[in-house]
Amino acid sequence: MGEPLHNYAAVVEAIEILSASWGCDFSSRRITVSTVGLLPQLQQLVRDTPVQVAVSLTATTDELRDRLMPVNRRYPLGKLLEVCRDLPIPQRRRITFEYVMLAGVNDGLADASRLVRLLHGIRAKVNLIPFNPFPGAPFRPSPADVIRKFQERLLAGGVNATLRSSRGQDIQAACGQLAAEERAASCG
Repeated sequence: MGEPLHNYAAVVEAIEILSASWGCDFSSRRITVSTVGLLPQLQQLVRDTPVQVAVSLTATTDELRDRLMPVNRRYPLGKLLEVCRDLPIPQRRRITFEYVMLAGVNDGLADASRLVRLLHGIRAKVNLIPFNPFPGAPFRPSPADVIRKFQERLLAGGVNATLRSSRGQDIQAACGQLAAEERAASCG
């Protein structure tokens, strides 16, 4: 849990163990490091390792991303996407952008059209992730038909977009729910 690039040395060591023939011998194509976009570390990771990269985006404007992901104040969308365009990603690979779908917040067709423009010139794919609600969450997941229309707009704009399925919601163990559950338990 947490931002892996805050612990850069340990992440690179783990990648080495996971991918080495003397370790777990996983293909580097099977290892993805997901980040909110700590740009110096992201650039270094791509230089130091052969793993896949996923960047949490979740918004198409700086105003909204500032609110949802405070890291955007330090590394705004324009700079983040400029760095992503310049990353030396091998020819047959792409950067994955993670986009959590929040009902009425970032799921409009205008957001989808902006996302197409933002990703222009980047070999990218977008994972659309339905929000996993938890008790007290300030957001709701986007309805399935809204997500489908959003995905269709991306596909029509030439952006590869997939809908990621979620597991573990029934036991509050889906992405984002474990941390919320722990915080709630420790506060009471």
